[in-house]
Amino acid sequence: MKVIKVKDNETMSVKAAEMLSATVKRLAKPVLGLATGSTPKRMYELLIEQYKTGDITFAEAISFNLDEYVGLGPNHIGSYQYYMNENFFNGINIKKENAHIPNGLATCLQTECDIYEQQITEAGKLDFLVLGIGENGHIGFNEPGTAFDSRTHVVELTPSTREVNARFFERTEDMPKEALTMGLATIMDAKEIILLVQGERKAPILKEVIHGPITEDVPASILQQHPNITVITDLDV
Repeated sequence: MKVIKVKDNETMSVKAAEMLSATVKRLAKPVLGLATGSTPKRMYELLIEQYKTGDITFAEAISFNLDEYVGLGPNHIGSYQYYMNENFFNGINIKKENAHIPNGLATCLQTECDIYEQQITEAGKLDFLVLGIGENGHIGFNEPGTAFDSRTHVVELTPSTREVNARFFERTEDMPKEALTMGLATIMDAKEIILLVQGERKAPILKEVIHGPITEDVPASILQQHPNITVITDLDV
């Protein structure tokens, strides 16, 4: 793992945007893996600024988001489709049909997972993947105990994950109990990964991920085996 120490969220976001845009500019049809949440939000703002100044185009880009909540449609303010539209897609020129997010309203969730995995494979797998990390070591929504050979699947969210993410919903009881997520093997297939980690509350788990044993109890620990991963963080590790 390569670790880049930064002083704050702005510096982290600038570096992340630089690395993602370099991939988009280098490849004719870049395939991007994208994350949601507060951590990558500023990175998306910077990429939109680059697009508006004519420095970058997403006309041929293909994107796949890591996950989506089960039971939420694209117009629900808590859905990741809504987040991506508001914070990134509506500000750039990516083609709607090229911006993929799992369908949390699918009639058969397993079929949706299989289709999503097939779409990633047909696109040529991910050229560049943006990850965040949960305090329990999850990446995507791969909770502790997830098999390292997992592909896109339905996951039951742990109480701790639901508690952390409930702040994005009006009522705690509105927080979904399940999600669709890329599996750990799908993530590891990405050609390049950046892991964005900020804030002291993430310090204990980041040290485990970087220096601890590789174990399914800490899903992100598998990233130690990835040949091209950069951790960008304001923490000392």
